Amino acid sequence: MSPDTSDADRPVPRPDPPADPSADLPAGPVASGVAQPERRPGRAAGVALGAVVALTALGVPLGLLWAAVAPDTQVVKTAEGAVYAQPQPEQPIAADGWFSLLGLGFGVLAALALWVLLRRRRGPIGLLAGTVGGLGAALVAWQVGRRVGLSTYERLLAGAPDGQAFTKPADLRAGGLHRFLDVLPLPYGNLLLPAFGVAVTYTLLAGWSRWPSLRPEPEPDLSWVLNAPPAAGPPTAAAPTGPDAGPGLSSGPVGSPTPTAAPEPPAPGAAEPPRG
Repeated sequence: MSPDTSDADRPVPRPDPPADPSADLPAGPVASGVAQPERRPGRAAGVALGAVVALTALGVPLGLLWAAVAPDTQVVKTAEGAVYAQPQPEQPIAADGWFSLLGLGFGVLAALALWVLLRRRRGPIGLLAGTVGGLGAALVAWQVGRRVGLSTYERLLAGAPDGQAFTKPADLRAGGLHRFLDVLPLPYGNLLLPAFGVAVTYTLLAGWSRWPSLRPEPEPDLSWVLNAPPAAGPPTAAAPTGPDAGPGLSSGPVGSPTPTAAPEPPAPGAAEPPRG
């Protein structure tokens, strides 16, 4: 292009495109412009295993609480062993009822704790850990609760004379372990209520969650919308100024010529202009 080329004919250089801010971010899922670390399956499994162990250990205080609130049953020593002092005692039924209520409440509280404490692991992993942990807590609570006072009962059963009355500690009649194919012991009855409480409560919390991923997500930043200046309206024509400006404003388009006034008719009796 020659130096005599006018500025109007010279090509206008185009500005460089803005750099992508996400180019320098590390690899991994990005949410709201912030890179998130990749999830490690081994760490998730470790957290789930820790939750199972913690819930199972909580079965110890649960069993002690059940032994404290469940009533003992009155029995009488006979030659055939211990028999109930009453034909149809209510204490065994009450022991089953207390275990069911405590186990169901334990499952609800465990699900709430997992939902709050393990908020970054919400989903199938949290549900599975809570269900297995609730089942382990039920087994531990049953074995701990039924052994409170069991040694004293067995000592009296072995050495007490016939006709002596004493108490039998609480035990389960509507739950326990059943051997599947005489090999694998499987829990049944009210031993399943803690796991049932965890599963139902956790599922309801997941259904009521406002986040599709069940994990807390950052809220969108709308401050720029609130602080944005108001949009400018269409440009308006400026009022004419100067000695030719009239007292009013013209509604016609800007830049249109002012219409000329029509000539007045000649007065009566005035001489006509010469024609030629």
